Amino acid sequence: MRDEGAGIRYPWPEPPEPGAAVEVAEGVFWLRLPLPMTLDHVNCFALDEGEGWTLVDPGIDTRKCRAALQAALDGPLGGKPVTRVLVTHYHPDHIGLAGWLQAQGAELWTTRTSWLFARMLTLDPQDRPVSETLDYYRRAGMDPEIFAKRVEERPFNFADCVHPMPLGFRRIVEGEEITLGGRRWVVRMGDGHAPEHATLWSRDDDLVIGGDQLLPSISANLGVYATEPEADPLSDWLVSCERFARIAEARHLVLPGHKLPFTGLPLRLRQMVENHEGALRRLRNHLAEPRTACECFPPLFKRRIDEGTYGLALVEAMAHLNHLWHKGEASRTLREDGAWVWSLT
Repeated sequence: MRDEGAGIRYPWPEPPEPGAAVEVAEGVFWLRLPLPMTLDHVNCFALDEGEGWTLVDPGIDTRKCRAALQAALDGPLGGKPVTRVLVTHYHPDHIGLAGWLQAQGAELWTTRTSWLFARMLTLDPQDRPVSETLDYYRRAGMDPEIFAKRVEERPFNFADCVHPMPLGFRRIVEGEEITLGGRRWVVRMGDGHAPEHATLWSRDDDLVIGGDQLLPSISANLGVYATEPEADPLSDWLVSCERFARIAEARHLVLPGHKLPFTGLPLRLRQMVENHEGALRRLRNHLAEPRTACECFPPLFKRRIDEGTYGLALVEAMAHLNHLWHKGEASRTLREDGAWVWSLT
């Protein structure tokens, strides 16, 4: 990591309005698309291919998001077609409109893991949580009232906000050089927030497309889910930060999945590591007495967790506990009610 002393700076203090576009480098335009959640936006980047556009992370499949994207395409992007969609990772706010654009003739480029996860999840709608998910909630010690409500509610489904994805895509892999918008980019993978998360590093100027792997001012959610209940995404995240630190420079202009484009990536990577190191120190102190995962919210988040953020807090608490468990620093015992109780070893 070089030039860590350089601070984090935001060349554009204000984002574009929905339907607008800001040119952040020659032939590279920043779009801001609306999301129906607390984090109310996602960044999409349009790269000029001459006769058409490559769109990076085109947002979620909602009427509002489609309208904002179409307004940008018809207006500041000049009505040229989208010929390629590149998706950094499979989360719905990034891949949701990929299938919609494919149906209009665009080619999808992404990692194999992202395509498989997204397509699998869109084909698996659920009217109620499956038994494995409910078992996972019990193991985490979910609040009984929230648990009772979740049992009777339709869970979040990818099919609700990810457009059907046609068969077929173009795989991108670690270390590959690809050409987008007249620039040569090297693909570098990260993990933790999403498996095989692609970032792109320009060989021809200072641009880095960071997705959710390289965010300013907010922390990417690191979650453990019922699909892989013993995963250690925090370890994956820390290893990824170390790898990126070897190539990050303060001059890099990072185009992130959320918030504002920024410079000062070496410092930001250090901050991201320190954020979790601090959380782990607080968690170790908290485990002086045995706790369930949901009893670990206070030291991890230092704020009130309401019902709207409860699910994200639960999966992240499990990620930090699993990390200590895999390192041999914590043990767990199954309580009579089905909850894991964690304590220091």
